[in-house]
Amino acid sequence: MICILATLKVKKGKEELFEKTFIELSKNVREIEKGNIFYQISKDREAENTYIVMEQYTDQESVDAHGKSDHFRTAGANLAECLDGAPVIKRLDAIS
Repeated sequence: MICILATLKVKKGKEELFEKTFIELSKNVREIEKGNIFYQISKDREAENTYIVMEQYTDQESVDAHGKSDHFRTAGANLAECLDGAPVIKRLDAIS
């Protein structure tokens, strides 16, 4: 299994659009992507305007399919408008 932690810094005033977009994206990921095991956005309690996305997939093919999905690409335009810099992505291998 592959895990991903993405840290996203959001511009002030864009939090509502970011959260609304990500809630819809999360719903689509969970419903449509068969290779997705877990997908959750959370707001950091300590770092202002910072969000963490926790993701888990069955394999690399599922990760690739996520990035190419229509729902991910559609959300991308709104998310790009909200971000204050590039996301920090950490890729992990699950230990069973």
